[in-house]
Amino acid sequence: MPACLPTLIESWFAARGWRARRHQIDMLAAAKRGEHALLVAPTGAGKTLAGFLPTLADLIDHPTDRLHTLYVSPLKALAVDVRRNLLTPIEEMGLPISVETRTGDTPSDRKARQRVRPPQILLTTPESLSLLLSYPDAALLFSDLRTVIVDEVHAFATQKRGDLLNLSMARLQAINPALRRVALSATVADVDAYRAWLAPDGDIDTVTPVLGEAGAAPNVAILIPEGRVPWSGHSGKYAAKQVMAEIEARQTTLVFCNTRGLAELIFQELWSVNDANLPIAIHHGSLSIEARRKVESAMAAGKLRALVATASLDLGVDWGNVDCVIQMGAPKGSSRLLQRIGRANHRLDMASEAILIPGNRFEYLEARAALDAVEAGERDADDFRPGSLDVLAQHVMGLACAGPFRAEELLEEVRSATPYSGLSAEAFDHVLHFIEGGGYALRAYDRFKRLTQDTDGRWRVSHPRFIQQHRLNAGIIVDQPALAVRFANGRKLGTVEEGFAAQLRPGDSFFFSGMALEVVRMDTSDLTVRATSKQARIPSWGGTRMAMSTRLADRVRHFLAEPGEWHRFPADVREWLEMQKLRSALPRPGQLLIETFPHEGRHYLVCYSFEGWNAHQSLGMLLTRRMESQGLMPLGFVSNDYALAVYGVKPVTDPHSLFSADILDHEFVDWVEQSSLLKRAFRDVAVISGLIERQHPGKRKTGRQVTFSTDLIYDVLRKYQPDHLLLKAAWADARARMTDVGRLGDLIDRAATTMLHVTLDRVSPLAVPVLILIGREHVAQTAAEDALLMEAEALVAEAMRAD
Repeated sequence: MPACLPTLIESWFAARGWRARRHQIDMLAAAKRGEHALLVAPTGAGKTLAGFLPTLADLIDHPTDRLHTLYVSPLKALAVDVRRNLLTPIEEMGLPISVETRTGDTPSDRKARQRVRPPQILLTTPESLSLLLSYPDAALLFSDLRTVIVDEVHAFATQKRGDLLNLSMARLQAINPALRRVALSATVADVDAYRAWLAPDGDIDTVTPVLGEAGAAPNVAILIPEGRVPWSGHSGKYAAKQVMAEIEARQTTLVFCNTRGLAELIFQELWSVNDANLPIAIHHGSLSIEARRKVESAMAAGKLRALVATASLDLGVDWGNVDCVIQMGAPKGSSRLLQRIGRANHRLDMASEAILIPGNRFEYLEARAALDAVEAGERDADDFRPGSLDVLAQHVMGLACAGPFRAEELLEEVRSATPYSGLSAEAFDHVLHFIEGGGYALRAYDRFKRLTQDTDGRWRVSHPRFIQQHRLNAGIIVDQPALAVRFANGRKLGTVEEGFAAQLRPGDSFFFSGMALEVVRMDTSDLTVRATSKQARIPSWGGTRMAMSTRLADRVRHFLAEPGEWHRFPADVREWLEMQKLRSALPRPGQLLIETFPHEGRHYLVCYSFEGWNAHQSLGMLLTRRMESQGLMPLGFVSNDYALAVYGVKPVTDPHSLFSADILDHEFVDWVEQSSLLKRAFRDVAVISGLIERQHPGKRKTGRQVTFSTDLIYDVLRKYQPDHLLLKAAWADARARMTDVGRLGDLIDRAATTMLHVTLDRVSPLAVPVLILIGREHVAQTAAEDALLMEAEALVAEAMRAD
């Protein structure tokens, strides 16, 4: 056992028959040198212990009753789990170290006590840390803080929560310049980019990279029931019986789905074929916290044979009895797949078992690409971008709540946070004056005048009520307007979004929390339900669909262009690609294939760009607008992650004119400004920046009230101050988050030089998966489903004819 471990920790390792791993010792060594550190190690490698070992060692050698270490997690549940796991070694070693959590669920009396008598180790979230910094005693509380540990850093560093955390770390560093920063992750592609994000002032050389030992290679298979891969679909529900057989053959299985709606669907499909009546459950972010905790406890106790889950369980699950992970539908990224595979076994020296269920033939190629990427150790690239100004406005207001500040000093501190290193003095001034009075167009309203500049140049909060307002409303996650789903006795099951609830009437039924529920009544905040045996529908949630990562898309394009790879594919997938090569063309990497052909009285244009559903939805709107202006009489479009099909009355003979670069300057701007995209983005940034409050003392605004307020302000600013800070922030959000405009721009750029246009006399094999989607969006009746199935079979027969 290396000598740098304190004797007490050495003895604890020995008593368990363990040895300290190399990366754990490296983390101790970095701490002794006073260096920041980024640890990248596979799941099951003891990352959490590696992060805390320097803290335990220091507290053994230098006991203190002050706050020593902050652990920041993206999830409340993760902080709770880490506390439980951290307490075990502390108790077994008999260390006088207190560990507590502080999240939105922590009782107010404990929160107040923690500021006066903090534990030595505090586990929290970015939002709770930001709120702690808004108190006048924050400088005293954090004055002796030695270490900040950021867990699962890949999950939020590139997002607004990462912006908020980085700003908070800049403030902590200003309070205690000797503070050490540590970040932990299992799935980081660009280690240097994360080192720069973690470092004060972005100084990458101050962050020591620590790479963990490689674990046993995972055992991953692609399940193809009865040897056939479906032409269409994305759920994998066709494999329900085979998935149930895998569950029956194993101790505990995690079944991952990419969306909450899909999780509800797959749970129902599995339950319908659960002939052995095995205990299975469902877990996703819209279920009530009580329901999630109950399921988590049952899983931890080994009482469940399977759990159907979404990304709500991507992080922090360390249930040792999970012996298989099943991914329904394509994983969309190698990093996400690796993260999910790591939920099985949770041991470095034992191969994790995983099974992928592709939803269609393109998804088979994607699943194969993901397996190859995992085997090659390739991770998905992360898109770091400049920090958001609405987040900066919230942070500045929070610091003002703690006490007056000078603008030039705060600007220097803010620039030390890497996402804001390029912030101009002019942009920072705009943020200050926005908080001061809401901006030029809103300056007449007292409720927006949150900051005042004193005669000595310092900024302070205008009135104590704004401090209370900030603490009630601070946070980066903006929930979509939602209604609580409750039984008549008041028991809450979870939430559904207002948009879905608006489609329901008393007597309607839907699946939720694994049950069929009938609507009894509805008011502005609650949807009252009762259990039913009636036929039910699956709820829809509005969240952005996950797009296939660019690196997986590149691998799929490579498969299409390399027939030498096809021997690895099932016979029907090979036949599909061979017929496409015979009848049309297969795009080379970097090439944009466009096919045009007639079918049943319509003319089709199919674009194979592999840029994801979000980008294709945006492109479909833009192309139909441009086709309209060219007199081509478009009728509609459908898309999946791989292709976009636009159809109309007249044929497209010159696709180049549709894909010209100015489409993003003209049609895109017009479309976004006329759609609800920009208003939705504005609502989010208005809430995050503190312009609109979600809660008043004693009550919370409904989603409709928030939307009404933000829509009014949006219209005023569009008319009187179109260059307002929040309108710019909303545009940035709309472009980046809601429309995948970056990938859309890449697609348009590629079209200019690499377009391959093939004119056909009928539908091609490659077009079948996307064309089958036409007419399927709102199908509910079995007869209609049967008719569509017959249509699909006819379409396949036409496409796969060799003549």
